[in-house]
Amino acid sequence: MTAPRNLSTLTNLGHALDHPEAVAWGPDGRVYAGGEAGQLYRMGLDDSICEQIAKVEGGFLLGLAHDADGNTYACNDRGPCVNRITPQGAVSVYCNGNAEQRMRVPNYPVFDDAGNLYVSDSGEWGKQNGWIWKIAPGGQAEIWDRSANGFTNGMCLAADGKALYVVESSPPLISKVEIKADGSAGKREVVVELPRTVPDGVAFDRNGDLYISLYNPNIIYRYSAKGELITLYDDWEQLMLVAPTNIAFGGTDMRTLIIASLCGWSVHTAPMEVAGVKLRYPKVG
Repeated sequence: MTAPRNLSTLTNLGHALDHPEAVAWGPDGRVYAGGEAGQLYRMGLDDSICEQIAKVEGGFLLGLAHDADGNTYACNDRGPCVNRITPQGAVSVYCNGNAEQRMRVPNYPVFDDAGNLYVSDSGEWGKQNGWIWKIAPGGQAEIWDRSANGFTNGMCLAADGKALYVVESSPPLISKVEIKADGSAGKREVVVELPRTVPDGVAFDRNGDLYISLYNPNIIYRYSAKGELITLYDDWEQLMLVAPTNIAFGGTDMRTLIIASLCGWSVHTAPMEVAGVKLRYPKVG
């Protein structure tokens, strides 16, 4: 059994943020985080800068993704919509659903290489009525999958782009949904069950290991490609990681794990031996 890492290997970026739910590594080599009052923060990984580049009035920014032009696509659960925010801070609504169905709880966005944006819509806690949107470049949306429906939360794309890995927070598990050759949703499979926890975020490294952040009980797991669940960090005293939510790999070598702590007003980083998978920054137009 591998012992969890010492919390001293974590670094606090040192900026007091307003309940950051989300983190993302931008194409400009900066860390991005969202705030409870609609703030979008941009920070240096070396703690050199922290600036609020935008504020979505009446919003609460959850998951974040970027395109090749550096625009941020932010899930706003109070919109409810996905906002597009330019590098200069201009805010617009990219998508809020379609004519038949509006978004309810947009939670986390993931781009594929073609510029399609997959967005989890959590639904109601314990009701198994979440789903995943697929938004074509330009903003036209359809409900892509209804099978990964257990409070659909954080997501990440497989390295080969052929499956979407999905956090289902209730009941607690990680599933994956096949992306078929024609772009439609295929079979859903349960990857790992996580009883008596509340998983939130996921990210892959280049060895195929899946990193999983738990909003409760303050744990970061690594689920190996061989099927072993390893506790990477366990902050049971809530000294640093307080309700870790979204996670992302970043840095020039992609060997830094970036962790948002929703209830701790902070973002932490940790050095990793294995780099994260290459991020997708498509040209959306």
